[in-house]
Amino acid sequence: MSVASSASSSSSASSSTKSPKTEGLPFPRNMSDFEVEHSPSKTMSPKLRRRRQSLDYDPEAAFRGSVAMLVAAKARPFCVAGRIPVDPASLILFFRSKSGIAHSLDFPIDPEYDMPPSLEVLIGACRPHSPSGLEAFSEHESLFYPPHLPLTATLEIANHPILEAVRNTLFPSLPSGHYLMAVRDKLQVWLTGSGMRVQPRPNDMRVATLMVTLPVRFKGGNLVVRNADGGEEKHHARGGKPGDMEWTAFMADCDHEIEPVTRGCRVTISYAIHVKTFGPAAIQPDPLITPSDVFLDLLSPVLNMSRGRRIAFHLTSEYGISPADALAESLVPHLKGGDSILYHALKLYKLEPELRWSAGAYIWPVDQTVDFNVEIVDSPMINSPRNSVHGGITSKKNTGSPLRGMSSMSDSDGSTEDLRTKVERSGAIPIVSSGITLLSAASSPGGVGKERVPFVQNGELEKLVVNVLLVVYVS
Repeated sequence: MSVASSASSSSSASSSTKSPKTEGLPFPRNMSDFEVEHSPSKTMSPKLRRRRQSLDYDPEAAFRGSVAMLVAAKARPFCVAGRIPVDPASLILFFRSKSGIAHSLDFPIDPEYDMPPSLEVLIGACRPHSPSGLEAFSEHESLFYPPHLPLTATLEIANHPILEAVRNTLFPSLPSGHYLMAVRDKLQVWLTGSGMRVQPRPNDMRVATLMVTLPVRFKGGNLVVRNADGGEEKHHARGGKPGDMEWTAFMADCDHEIEPVTRGCRVTISYAIHVKTFGPAAIQPDPLITPSDVFLDLLSPVLNMSRGRRIAFHLTSEYGISPADALAESLVPHLKGGDSILYHALKLYKLEPELRWSAGAYIWPVDQTVDFNVEIVDSPMINSPRNSVHGGITSKKNTGSPLRGMSSMSDSDGSTEDLRTKVERSGAIPIVSSGITLLSAASSPGGVGKERVPFVQNGELEKLVVNVLLVVYVS
């Protein structure tokens, strides 16, 4: 008989008689006689599952995961909130009801303690967000004040640095010359038990939405914002408690909803945030300035007599951008003074102006910088006068001490021909051969703007004076 059969027979007999000696058996004396295998489909108890999870918990992995989520949220913020340092008692809301009677609403308000009649009139004039209209209106429906009825408040967003905070947080890479503008969107009301599901994103070219919570007491009604990547932020409102008023701003590509209000009444005013510019920037083609009729009348005959030609104007302002590091087109968002007005005027005539670097009688293509990083030319050093103009190239001497160790750009020949060679090697071509007609007066009251490109000549630091030309083809 095998060992297994002996063990099973001894096991069955153990209930009535004393078990025999177990010397030599392949298992210890105190092992249970029964073996139970659980079915794989049987679920693990919650206590055992929590114990198993606690045993498998890796503190280092959890720490790395938390850091990764924090860095991701820091890199792409999509929502920001803050407070307006205004006494709620100084806020007044003026509106006109459907009957044409004007009303004013004073704050702060506690609807459960004292419901102002004007607030009841305001709520009565509101309409539900439901597309089914008033017929399917529910008492738990979120409301909005009709946009065709007059509404204004003593709160002026422009008097507070809210938009600057939104710009610094949500739009840190917005180019210079761009500004945020807030346009009042609508007033919304949530009564007790009402909330708001995710609303369709507006298509009014806004870049963000700003919501200001008015000082009306309520509980619940949290604002939930979700971005396109699945990130979510929940803002717990203070419910109109005494103190500063609250505001929340989020990107235009985000979804938002309001959780049900448990007590009181939540009232908010939302604003659409748009990007505008005082300069001719590419992000927003609708600038805030318009050239005067007098300026357009002066420009019109010049364009009429220049049809079929490519003309150019000197810019008069200096912008402090090195032509060796950036294209001339990068100055477009920074244009100011008469340069900006001329650029706008050409845009009004449906022309396509472009900016180019120019030095003397040479001009660089629109897609090239003034790059003097060329090969070293081995030839004897020849002294030559400085601060002089030769062949249309202006070279300005730096009176400081000579620089050493800059052999990558050391000039082996101080002659005009060598400087002209550097300019041509960097991509510049003569203006005469480019087909561009430079328009300039005999005496310019504003002068010509100058930028400078450093280079080494005869062991000393020199600066080539570079101008900016506004070039346009008149069709």
